Amino acid sequence: MLVAGVDSSTQSCKVLVVDADDGTVVRRGVAAHPDGTEVDPEHWWTALHQALEAAGGLDDVAALSVGGQQHGMVTLDHGGDVVRPALLWNDTRSAEAAQDLVEELGAQQWADAVGTVPVASITATKLRWLTDHEPEQARRVAAVALPHDWLTWRLRGTGRLTDLVTDRSDASGTGYYDPATDTYRRDLLDLALRRPADDVVLPMVLGPSQGVEGPGPVLGPGCGDNAGAALGLGLTPGSTSISIGTSGVVATVSSTPTHDPSGLVAGFADATGHHLPLACTLNGARVLDAVSALLGVDHDGFDTLALAAEPGAGGLTHVPYLEGERTPNLPHATGTFAGLTLGTTTREQVARATVEGLWCLLAEALEAIRAQGVTVDEATLVGGAARSRAVREIGPSVLGIPVTVPEPAEHVALGAARQAAWVLSGAEHPPAWSAGTGTRTEAVHRPEILERYRQARPAVLDRLS
Repeated sequence: MLVAGVDSSTQSCKVLVVDADDGTVVRRGVAAHPDGTEVDPEHWWTALHQALEAAGGLDDVAALSVGGQQHGMVTLDHGGDVVRPALLWNDTRSAEAAQDLVEELGAQQWADAVGTVPVASITATKLRWLTDHEPEQARRVAAVALPHDWLTWRLRGTGRLTDLVTDRSDASGTGYYDPATDTYRRDLLDLALRRPADDVVLPMVLGPSQGVEGPGPVLGPGCGDNAGAALGLGLTPGSTSISIGTSGVVATVSSTPTHDPSGLVAGFADATGHHLPLACTLNGARVLDAVSALLGVDHDGFDTLALAAEPGAGGLTHVPYLEGERTPNLPHATGTFAGLTLGTTTREQVARATVEGLWCLLAEALEAIRAQGVTVDEATLVGGAARSRAVREIGPSVLGIPVTVPEPAEHVALGAARQAAWVLSGAEHPPAWSAGTGTRTEAVHRPEILERYRQARPAVLDRLS
């Protein structure tokens, strides 16, 4: 029996058709999404069909689940039409709205209510931005969905807003859903929209293995991309993953929720009924892409340069806030190179400092999760940047823990497929597919790299003041 998993990510839509018994990938397809932080959801629908066609269609597929980029605001009117292009997770125009919401309720109150203190990526902040900047559009909002909710709804094909469904993992990233009690906080939705919103439809939150009928395959509840990756990797409570893609994400599967008033750690849910405390950076693999282009090399050439330099890059430090930053919450920050001298302005040192700076950013995200009482002794590295030899070899020296890179796979789509198989089986737990072997890397811990990074950061903060 075959199932399908979809990863509707920021940059593309990927589809895997998988054997439900053992997780073997039978077919696959991919289609690109447009660039930008504001996207008409119809582009996702078109890309999904293109990817499904490339994957051989759904005629022999029994169940399908959609994993998707978190937080994106999809607003629908009473007729089910999209009110305005979706604002994606990495659209920072709602930074001021986030600050307002935190000031109005208080950081501790937000953390206690939903496990997350609003930042620009959170859906609630985008709704506040819409209310303040496009009030006529805000008044048209009859339903609010996330990217994977909307795609699942389109696959159902009923057109009824009340048929919108979601799952705990994606709902927990909205800012108005409490994963500890599994309930929507409509009072916080009211706060975001500056009006009573009892008439606004929110997707029904399905259980981890609860399906709904469509005209084709049975449809699973879907999942946020980070929870999908954790499910695809087979992570269990106590396991930590680090993903370096468009963003950087450090996530740990936990049996208990977290409530971090600092806002560094988001208390999300996972796709299996547990929790997924998570720290996310706006900056990820595109930092490597940008500096590779600056140096005039491809990815292999960049790796060669970075690994030719000594650890510490001769004292050159890169603070990679190239797209602002979320962890820490500095949406208007810019990056910097510190320690430039005649001896450090070499292509090798610049490449090395770039990789080390990205890992320092992620190391601080990891420390934020540890501060919530979560033990992290090793990590699994995934995402596009995991293909980089320099990233793999340098990471453990900055983090001070072993890092395992699993065999290359589309982990979010694989997690969605595993969820679809779980829906079909009706079992208590998801199927025990093998995650395969991985390459484990250890290195001498060099804490001075992170310390120098922390010393360089005040220059970035000074520019904001």
